[in-house]
Amino acid sequence: MNFASDNWAGAHPAIAQHLLAAGAGFAAPYGASELDRNIERRFCELFEREVAVFFVGTGTAANALALAAINRPGGVSFCHREAHMLEDECGAPEFFTHGARLAPVDGDLGKIDPTKLAAEIGRFPPGFIHAGQPMAVSITQATEIGTLYRPDEIAAIAAIARQHRLPLHMDGARFANALAALQLTPAQMTWQLGVDIVSFGATKNGCWCAEALVFMDPDTAKDLPFIRKRAAQLFSKSRFIAAQFEAYLHDGLWLELASHANAMAARLQQGIVTCRRGRLAWPAEANEVFAALERSDADRLRAAGAVFYPWNPPHANPGLLAENEVLLRLVASFATTADEVDRFVELLQ
Repeated sequence: MNFASDNWAGAHPAIAQHLLAAGAGFAAPYGASELDRNIERRFCELFEREVAVFFVGTGTAANALALAAINRPGGVSFCHREAHMLEDECGAPEFFTHGARLAPVDGDLGKIDPTKLAAEIGRFPPGFIHAGQPMAVSITQATEIGTLYRPDEIAAIAAIARQHRLPLHMDGARFANALAALQLTPAQMTWQLGVDIVSFGATKNGCWCAEALVFMDPDTAKDLPFIRKRAAQLFSKSRFIAAQFEAYLHDGLWLELASHANAMAARLQQGIVTCRRGRLAWPAEANEVFAALERSDADRLRAAGAVFYPWNPPHANPGLLAENEVLLRLVASFATTADEVDRFVELLQ
């Protein structure tokens, strides 16, 4: 009963097998192999336009280098108050941008409130050098609390970013889960709504170590090859990242794995709703479920073998928990089974 995180799961057998096959023979290094080029073209097909693609090893690297590529002196990037890049990346975005700041924006259910975003950007009037200057907006899809930006919500944020001539970045660590849940194409969820840059995550969805930074306008990524090299993210044998993506994207495997994870989360959510103990903190929309339980019940589940993380209540929900309650994050992955979910729910009764 492992619901700690989807990055606790291993690699899908098809991806692991493809890595073995890619290990034979010789291939040009540093992204110059035929396989690398083929996967770059595959991303263009996926997004239905010419894009610039850069493979990196971690989601933190993808997010930090995305901001480094669009950095400005005194730069300020706007993200949700609980965004991963703000709370869980140990200052990497600030480090790789040489001091650009992350400005938190509030919003319910883990999503930036467009009105509050406009107000925050307004705190940095053009020409006022002491405050710095806006340089980007970043949204997380799916969000850090398992919710989803609907197309109209993305478009509303994109319109504000465009008004201020700011690129819009999407942290897509769980990009496939969001896509499967919303039943959109990559194009429909990104550039057609105004998204300029995507951190395209695959590690959490069955890959071993595969992340891609995707620029919808290749002209905006001209410095990224040098930035990536300087950041030690240019892999010598990058064909092994490309090989993972080749298997991942083949015959829709990536969406199949994400759909399974989402379905297991929905099953878990339904079980919690019908339980005598515990309650759902808010509706799950992708593959993460958040539940409020009495501390004693959480301890009992852990003693029975369940693995999960306690979670801080969102800033927007300060009164969510009673004094004796804890908030749990329960994450389903491509490897989660219905039996695991049912056993957890049974123990919660």
